[in-house]
Amino acid sequence: MLHELLLALLGYTGDLIIDQREQLSAEAPINDECTFKLAPDISFIDPSDRDLIERVITLGFYYRELDRFATKSRNLSWIRSANVHPLDNISEISKDKTEKPSVYRRAIANGIVEILSIYRSAVLHIEQKLLSETVPILATVIQGLNKFFVLLPPLYELILEIERDDIRGGQLLNLLHKRCHCGVPELQTCIQRLLWHGHQVMYNQLASWMVYGILQDKHGEFFIRRQEDRDVEPGSSHPDVSEKMARLSTDDASLTDWHLGFHICLDMLPEYIPMRVAESVLFAGKAVRVLRNPSSAFQSGGATYHQIPKSFQKIQGLAGRFPFQKEPLINTGLRGEELLPQSEADKIEAMLLDLKESSEFHKRSFECAVDSIQAIAASHLWQLVVVRADLNGHLKALKDYFLLAKGDFFQCFLEESRQLMRLPPRQSTAEADLMVPFQLAAIKNIGEEEKYFSKVSLRMPSFGIPVKSSLLDIQKATSNADGSSGASLSSASSEMSFDGWDGIALEYSVDWPLHLFFTQEVLSKYRRVFQYLLRLKRTQMELEKSWAAVMHQDHSDFAQHRKDRNKCSTTHQRRQQFRPMWRVREHMAFLIRNLQFYIQVDVIESQWNILQTHIQDSHDFTELVGFHQEYLSALISQSFLDIGSVSRILDGIMKLCLQFCWNIENSNTSELEHIAEEFNKKSNSLYTILRSSRLAGSQRAPFLRRFLLRLNFNSFFEATARGVLNVVRPRPTAAVLNQQ
Repeated sequence: MLHELLLALLGYTGDLIIDQREQLSAEAPINDECTFKLAPDISFIDPSDRDLIERVITLGFYYRELDRFATKSRNLSWIRSANVHPLDNISEISKDKTEKPSVYRRAIANGIVEILSIYRSAVLHIEQKLLSETVPILATVIQGLNKFFVLLPPLYELILEIERDDIRGGQLLNLLHKRCHCGVPELQTCIQRLLWHGHQVMYNQLASWMVYGILQDKHGEFFIRRQEDRDVEPGSSHPDVSEKMARLSTDDASLTDWHLGFHICLDMLPEYIPMRVAESVLFAGKAVRVLRNPSSAFQSGGATYHQIPKSFQKIQGLAGRFPFQKEPLINTGLRGEELLPQSEADKIEAMLLDLKESSEFHKRSFECAVDSIQAIAASHLWQLVVVRADLNGHLKALKDYFLLAKGDFFQCFLEESRQLMRLPPRQSTAEADLMVPFQLAAIKNIGEEEKYFSKVSLRMPSFGIPVKSSLLDIQKATSNADGSSGASLSSASSEMSFDGWDGIALEYSVDWPLHLFFTQEVLSKYRRVFQYLLRLKRTQMELEKSWAAVMHQDHSDFAQHRKDRNKCSTTHQRRQQFRPMWRVREHMAFLIRNLQFYIQVDVIESQWNILQTHIQDSHDFTELVGFHQEYLSALISQSFLDIGSVSRILDGIMKLCLQFCWNIENSNTSELEHIAEEFNKKSNSLYTILRSSRLAGSQRAPFLRRFLLRLNFNSFFEATARGVLNVVRPRPTAAVLNQQ
């Protein structure tokens, strides 16, 4: 009877102690209640002893269930089945297909085995003591196993919850971390030991990810996971994503991994690891992948040259005269281990090893180690992108061409394409038509030192709305149409008189590893600002050209007047009738010039100087990305592109200016007074909005007050906005205008 009791304590029932469950297979689920009972037909045991025996044998039931869980979790048949031919192992696969392996459960099972070995040793010690001494059997058994009454039942409840809810991975660590907070020191020590075993797996995965950039997570239990079935933008299709990724990188998957490859799985992120730390882990691993897998072109060094774009070869003789036919890459000749030195990788591994060897998980130590590793990865990525890939040179090129810092080039381009832009764009040939003036402007203004100009290309996106078929239609179109950016040309309004040429955009070819910095989102912001600035510059040029053209005509008329004095009255009359319109033109030019000066000097140059200071002071890639995002956000916000009411008014003003110029040059005076009235209303509305306390009184646009001061230097705008003055209401000349 003694040995049967001891065997029952180790999970083996017999005639005295029976298992109420008749058949027990290895795949059977864990019982949710104790099935070990003392045989009912035994009558020689007192009721008090029977109660004690049934209480003790529950430990045997808990032991058996814990042992079954450990055996099942430590089963490595799924590894062997991977090496067997599928046709030879169909039964095993079908049998195990519902049971998904888990390395975290296996680690917890190893910890349970350690605890069960201590329990077995205690049972063995009791057996030796009972055989060597004459002592009360039940009292000795209960005294020897008393401490396990507070250990095995909570462990049994733990594995019962794990099996019932199919808990694995980070969720399992989270469950153990919660169970650690109890008032029983022995149980707390056991749970901490199980958590230590689980953390060993997590640290191994962290080391693989943050030292080598390899994600070791076959069963989807790590909180860093490969991106699956996710699009870059909501609503985009899988072909669009694959096409975009093919355009991003053709020979290196690391760029795809950086943008789309990995994400944080919140379901597997333990609650005691903050999201900020998880993002640092994600960044460090992606950075190491980039550093250890440089592109083939980057490794080869300075033997590669950029070819002239095909569009540049359309002009005969251009190949011989174009000054930037070749652009040698920076001579790096580097390999992955040189981008991330082995000493740095050893330092990262040593930090994780210190955490792994610690008996307890210290949140502060873990966060400090992750922050240090993230700083190392960010520093080497900064060295790669900023120093070796010449980030500042590319930023300067984007400023020159996307922010119109090279004003002479775009002035020449607009002058060369002025006659072309007076006609509606042809959807099939608009881009090709623009390439000729673009190339001519490049020949005249781009020198050999502009090594990054070959990365800039002109694009004319397709537009879905019908563009007005003649200049006269454009002139007579309603002036209060909603003016939006050139990127929104697919509006459904067929009556919108939007100038089709406002869709002109630039593209910038970015090489590895600058795709990490110049994402598609960043380049789209640059394109948005470029389209706005180009429209502004085109409006300014048209206002100047219209004045020059009319003055030229006036001088010609004056010369004719000297020969033919009979036309003296006609020339004088024309001057008188157009004089109020020139006042309107001057008001338009004054507003456009000040707006252009404000954006180019007060906004772009000041923010550029701030960005340059940050680049010089920072040696962290993540900080640099943040500074650049702040730079772009400041450009957009201080240029009022993100305020719908202001941007619509500015679009309307630029449209009115162009219509005014076209009407003047074509001597179409019927719409001039209406245009002047609309410009008066919109300019007053613009001044009223900009001087409001929400804008001028905030830190959103620190130089806005200077702009308002230049506009209202003589209180003209303020008085007009209040209704004291009325801009250009030449009632005496209205009749004369209608007669023309």
